[in-house]
Amino acid sequence: MSKYMKTAVDVFLEYDTEKIVHIKSKKVGLINRVIQLGIIGYIIGWVLIYEKGYQSTDEVVSAITTKLKGVSYTDITNNPLRLVKDPTPYNRIWDPADYVVPPEQTDAFFVMSNMIITQDQQMSTCAEDPGMLNVSCTTNDDCPAGVPVVNGNGVRTGNCTTYTYPDGNTTKTCEIHAWCPVEYDQTPLNGSAVLRDIVNFTVLIKNTAQFTKFNFSKRNILETSDADYLKGCTYNKKTDKFCPIFKLGDIISETEEDFESLAYLGGVMGIFIKWDCNLDHSWEKCVPKYSFRRLDNKNAKIAKGYNFRYAHYFKDEGIETRKLLKAYGILFQIIVTGEAGKFDIIPLFLNIGAGLALLSLATIVCDMVVLYVLKKRHYYKNKKYLMVDDVDGGGGYEEFGGHSDRGASKQVPSTVQEHQQESHHQSDA
Repeated sequence: MSKYMKTAVDVFLEYDTEKIVHIKSKKVGLINRVIQLGIIGYIIGWVLIYEKGYQSTDEVVSAITTKLKGVSYTDITNNPLRLVKDPTPYNRIWDPADYVVPPEQTDAFFVMSNMIITQDQQMSTCAEDPGMLNVSCTTNDDCPAGVPVVNGNGVRTGNCTTYTYPDGNTTKTCEIHAWCPVEYDQTPLNGSAVLRDIVNFTVLIKNTAQFTKFNFSKRNILETSDADYLKGCTYNKKTDKFCPIFKLGDIISETEEDFESLAYLGGVMGIFIKWDCNLDHSWEKCVPKYSFRRLDNKNAKIAKGYNFRYAHYFKDEGIETRKLLKAYGILFQIIVTGEAGKFDIIPLFLNIGAGLALLSLATIVCDMVVLYVLKKRHYYKNKKYLMVDDVDGGGGYEEFGGHSDRGASKQVPSTVQEHQQESHHQSDA
């Protein structure tokens, strides 16, 4: 046990120090220099120049407001694609207060392009839409009272009644308490949107980007712009890429999407504003870049497009009444990203220090080649490692794998002589 304890103490109290061995090998020297040059090139080319490792960075903080403009008049009376019997609700004027629903959203706006209008609904009892699940009936027993229609329009009254289609055909469905008459889920035109003119409508996007770390703020409306410029400009990625007014048709064209199908069933489009700024340059060079992409899945087999319902409420002879709209349209999501950088001595020194630390990789690789790959690896291993006893205790030194001079107290100066002989041998080589 005492032997093991002594060995453990000796190992614990050992000390390792570096020993410099100059190896006259062109092969190893070439490997060493190639790796060093590669690391230096990585530090200068990639870290400092390409990645701007000399800069401190900050993420963009953004605020967005939008304003839609455009007016259209629709009349589907003589349209050969008309499916509805009464076109009157669809023959009307449309302005932003009608087709922008809701008027304001956070970093987004919706433009209605198609709709199903159900006029003059009042709270009453009526036949449920036969397209709903489990509402077909033959007797009152098929319609248990007080049971809501799943995903339907109301609650069963307990009666089985007649439902009349817009074309005059009839069928039997459960009677319900609901806003009556219930909506008949059919678009007014077959495969075409009612409000196709949205392709010519425009949106003004006002975006303020801030980099709070650097106390920097800028709008996407250039300071050189004036009121006359904003009245006449339209964004174009080649001729006017800094105009903040976008034609909706141009946005859709940039994504190479089919406008007809998008307007008919709706969809979700992304407007991307990117602020990548080098604040070491002039203030004017920090400008936004725009890109566009469709965000929803246009190839979905079910639940394709984008739609929702909303209603306008009013009193008709004292009775609460509403007009229900199922709105199809395009939801435009505005997504702002960006990063700013500015010179800072701290990241510069940190990146240089980390790069210099990588230079030790050259030594590690070369050591592996010398000690494990070269034919004379055992010779190099003996020269690299040296075991030295406690000289103060009367010991000598021992080369790794070699003989020991233990007990030869007069041999200590021989290390100097050996070093001189080795140096003389290397100079002769």
